[in-house]
Amino acid sequence: MRRSIVLLGAALALLGCALLVLPAAAQSEVPNETFMGDLLCLPEAYAQTGSDCLPAGPAQALTRLDQQGLSIPLRPLPASKPDASLTMVDIGFAKINLENYEPAPVYSTLADAVGGVNPTRALEPGALRYVSYVNWQDVDGKTFVQLTSGEWVRAGRARYSGFQGLEFRSTPRNDFGWIIDNAYARSGPGYAFPETGSVLPRDSVVQVYEITAQDNTKWYRIGLSQWVERRYIRIVNVNPQAPQGVDNNRWIEVNLYEQTLSVYENGQLKFATLITTGLDPFFTQPGLFQIYKKLERETMTGAFEADRSDYYSLQDVPWTMYYDQARALHGAYWRTWFGYPGSHGCVNLSIGDSRYLFDWAQEGDWVYVWDPSGETPTDPNFYGSGGA
Repeated sequence: MRRSIVLLGAALALLGCALLVLPAAAQSEVPNETFMGDLLCLPEAYAQTGSDCLPAGPAQALTRLDQQGLSIPLRPLPASKPDASLTMVDIGFAKINLENYEPAPVYSTLADAVGGVNPTRALEPGALRYVSYVNWQDVDGKTFVQLTSGEWVRAGRARYSGFQGLEFRSTPRNDFGWIIDNAYARSGPGYAFPETGSVLPRDSVVQVYEITAQDNTKWYRIGLSQWVERRYIRIVNVNPQAPQGVDNNRWIEVNLYEQTLSVYENGQLKFATLITTGLDPFFTQPGLFQIYKKLERETMTGAFEADRSDYYSLQDVPWTMYYDQARALHGAYWRTWFGYPGSHGCVNLSIGDSRYLFDWAQEGDWVYVWDPSGETPTDPNFYGSGGA
């Protein structure tokens, strides 16, 4: 420490000597001018122009990022998942694991079901058959479930998705979304940029600060040096302005391109989540509709092919809200992933999300269905009554 002080003193002494021996002519050449320009702003984000400093350099970069919603440190979404108890139901669900052409025998007792004797009736053959049950037994490696009617049938117990969307305390400044498959972020928008090494697990929530096109796809900026391509993400385009025709400041927006659903009330975003809508040719019809019936449980059956080879039977579909003929918003216990088209026209939600929506919605509330890509047919003559 003492040696450092001595060296510092010596350096100051040498500097003083150099100033003393500077020629007078050289000293007179130093301009004595008053600075008349703007001072550079300190490196931070500036919300307004016309300040008494020049927002250039780092300040300009930080201001531009802030305008995109990308502050440092990153600002969290004003949201959280709803209560986990919304994902619970008081019955179980099981899948009939037989060939599409095979009827499923139903028995009055467990003993008859195990022995395969004295069936009382049979469930119609079909491609997708689920039953609800109140009890179950495993016997010799086979699972039998007791229906709500008291009867027994052989079926495989189903585990439904516990996915939940987000409930908002206030409307966020920028768009956001979910990662729908495990993805690696890149340092820039395009395949030429290297992967950052950051793994984004499925169902991760990300904010979107910028969108650009490169390599025949869209790229979404989700961080300072993090970009994700379109196929891995589904976003919510935040728009609290009511669609034309909505007259009560309460509406549900269904975005067919993004496979997301948003709930708005009094110009504020209340809730958002991933969904599954109609798969070609069973599109979910775009338009403005109103919820006309709410049912806590609804058994849905139907077939579209003449030979009924695509018959489906889904018992006790939870939290159903009809809004467009047979098309409804409802829970889908048979679906494990959301964010992809896959229904016969209905809007499928996880059980927890459908319960949240059911509790919020009222008959008469508006449902606005649209496709920003323009790929979904809009001619009403194209659509039938729809289905689950």
